[in-house]
Amino acid sequence: MGERKEDKETKKNRDDKVGFGKLMLWQSRMVSCSIVVLVLSYLMIYCTDTLQISAGYVSVILVASKFLDGFTDMFAGFIVDRTKTKWGKGRPYEVFIIGLWLSTWLLFSCPESFSTIAKCIWIFIMYTLANSICYTFLNANQTTYMVRAYKEKQIVKLTSYGSVVTMLSAVIFNMFFPSFMGKIATSASGWSRLLLMLAVPLAAIGILRMIFVPEKYDVDTSVQNEEKLKVKDIVTLIKTNKYILVMVLMNFVFNFVCNMGVNTYYFTYIVGNIGLMGITAVAQMLAIPLAFVFPKLISKFSTAKLMFVGFLVSAIGYLINAVAGANMPLLLVGSMLTGAGTIPASMLIALIIIECAEFNEWKGNPRMEGTMSSLAGLGAKVGAALGAGALGILLSMVGYTGVAETMSETSYTMIRLLYGIVPMILYVLTALSLRIYKLDKLMPQIKADNEARRSRAGVKKEE
Repeated sequence: MGERKEDKETKKNRDDKVGFGKLMLWQSRMVSCSIVVLVLSYLMIYCTDTLQISAGYVSVILVASKFLDGFTDMFAGFIVDRTKTKWGKGRPYEVFIIGLWLSTWLLFSCPESFSTIAKCIWIFIMYTLANSICYTFLNANQTTYMVRAYKEKQIVKLTSYGSVVTMLSAVIFNMFFPSFMGKIATSASGWSRLLLMLAVPLAAIGILRMIFVPEKYDVDTSVQNEEKLKVKDIVTLIKTNKYILVMVLMNFVFNFVCNMGVNTYYFTYIVGNIGLMGITAVAQMLAIPLAFVFPKLISKFSTAKLMFVGFLVSAIGYLINAVAGANMPLLLVGSMLTGAGTIPASMLIALIIIECAEFNEWKGNPRMEGTMSSLAGLGAKVGAALGAGALGILLSMVGYTGVAETMSETSYTMIRLLYGIVPMILYVLTALSLRIYKLDKLMPQIKADNEARRSRAGVKKEE
């Protein structure tokens, strides 16, 4: 009886335990943000088919926004790394989730009576507020907040099991949004009404973890006091940590592909039924249970290796898309593989950033989780914008008009290429680039050395 009681107590206090309630609270903001990202993938078709703005103009708007985005991304993480408040270092910036949904709703609420120039200015301002300000700070604080709110083994489970929650939310969105879009978003006012229906509840959900999840752990040594960070430390980071640059490149390509928004065009013009796009999301649900085995796979292999294999699986999925045409069974298989392959890259990036932060500390530099999160976010957002921008430019080059009766054969060909061959090639190249990442092999020694240094510096250990 004594041994059984002791086993129960040990299980209760183990350092990798994450309750369901804590998991849902932590993922609340991630779910909210992921829906925003998915909504923004519809921006191009909203602008071209509802506001009647040229695809080329929209591309210029998105790319132009990136100039400001590059500035805010570089310094948002730097600001987070220097923050020290009663609420913690990363936690206070969660409030930007409210601004993110407000600006996204306004982005899809452009007055239809505006001139083309006025519409372009409106889109630029709202897209910049959403992407360059609000989403930037939410991305910058993510890992900084996590490592101070949870223990290391809890973080692995949070990112792995939490990805199930986020992916399920994305699947549900992808299943139902096209149908709602077809019924409600038939005009400019319809788009505004549809986005308001999303914005109010998801902003409320997104703020939950700021309210209920405190920062409890100190991971900063007195020698590496990030409150004294200088701008030149960003340059030092880029020069001395090549591993984070590999992740920035990976994030760039991944988001370039995911945010082209070609799915909507493919199902509208190749399949001939936008409503069927939601069915492909069901196929992605088959891959969700993979996230439950991530903790064991990571302990046996590494996060980077999972990403490598994932991109190759996605490449096979895009190859199937390339030959599928309007064949729904093949499109479902392709969707399942592309979705399964991208789970590690989309959900486990925080674990890579933590490894890079440990490497920084090991080298005697500041950890700079916030700055590295911003760099990864910069790669993601530039990739997303250039993906959407490339779609507009390429469609304009082949004479896309937005009216099926006047569509050229080259427009259909371009849509097919962007739905299959192009992302397949990009993902194969990304998988090969991940072979450069060797940090995972050094982590046992790095963590041991860092722990010893923290002990000597008198840093409060996780309890």
